[in-house]
Amino acid sequence: MKKLSARRRHPLAALVVLLLALATTGGLYAAFAPAEKAQADTSAQSLAIDEGKKLFALGCSSCHGLNGEGSSDGPSLVGVGSAAVDFQVGTGRMPAQQPGAQVPAKKNIYSQAQIDQLAAFVASLGPGPVTPTKEQYTATDADAVAKGGELFRTNCAQCHNFAGQGGALTKGKYAPSLEGVDAKHIYEAMQTGPQNMPSFPDTTMPEEQKKQIVAFVRHTTNDEPNPGGLTLGSLGPVTEGLFGWIFGLGLLIAVAIWVAAHTTKAKKS
Repeated sequence: MKKLSARRRHPLAALVVLLLALATTGGLYAAFAPAEKAQADTSAQSLAIDEGKKLFALGCSSCHGLNGEGSSDGPSLVGVGSAAVDFQVGTGRMPAQQPGAQVPAKKNIYSQAQIDQLAAFVASLGPGPVTPTKEQYTATDADAVAKGGELFRTNCAQCHNFAGQGGALTKGKYAPSLEGVDAKHIYEAMQTGPQNMPSFPDTTMPEEQKKQIVAFVRHTTNDEPNPGGLTLGSLGPVTEGLFGWIFGLGLLIAVAIWVAAHTTKAKKS
């Protein structure tokens, strides 16, 4: 009896029991917690898709069909991805105000939460470009603006102008100005190639290069005063030459008339 009592009072027994309890609790947590988290994420995604389907049926299905299959009034959205939805709806281009050669940007009528729900529904129709995170379109490289300028002049300036002010295309179409455009939407435009713009997937233009272009555009089209004075639309030598001819030559003519009117011969007559 004394020997048995000594075993029951052994100080290590309580420690062993405590360790076993912690191990059991940790094992149960490891076994069930990830599954619970995954289930919660799946439920949240399913809810977003359901809400997005309702919004889509109300505001988009008349042109794109109830299941995004497309119609004579709008293209199929199967495989366009969430990035295309975030760009088109976030910039107000969709729903379109009226048909035409090109759908212009306008004031957005959806909240970001609703846009995310629409994007979730369209993304569920087929794989496509995914809405980027802030890290994907925010450059940290000190030379990002300079490198982005080189890439922009090579790939984008032909349509958007070297300063991102936009330009005319054929048949009533145009490359819009990039002034004031959100960095995320610039990145998404390169991802998806909206309307007349070609797409630049990572296989064609790596993510880092797209970041650099975004950095250049945001730097070039900001609201800071231009150190060169009047930009004249940033259209280059055409507007600058026209300004010189109209105002410069006009000033010279005005001076010549003034001088001629104040000569001695003019005063005598």
